[in-house]
Amino acid sequence: MYYKRLKEKWGISSNFQLVIIFIVFGITGTLSVRVGKPILDFIKLNPESFESIPMGDIIYWTIRILIVFPIYQVILIIIGALFFQFSFFWNFEKKILKRIGFKRFFKDY
Repeated sequence: MYYKRLKEKWGISSNFQLVIIFIVFGITGTLSVRVGKPILDFIKLNPESFESIPMGDIIYWTIRILIVFPIYQVILIIIGALFFQFSFFWNFEKKILKRIGFKRFFKDY
């Protein structure tokens, strides 16, 4: 079963913890988009602003992802902590940040 391989990969032992982790990912994804919208509105970043620019849709979505991504990372840690999974999500976060180039900030001794 796929969930068994996922539990091994993530280093968790119970199905309950796996369900909690999926719930945290779901809540975080939804919440980051909802929190991101007012921020994007505040800085007046909307698709209509890019209609007259060639490849405006691509530029808009690229900027939107670059803004919402850090929001998602912070919310993931907060929601993970609220569900008593801080350790799992902090380690998950470190792995993601190392992969995108922040390796020097997370030295393992």
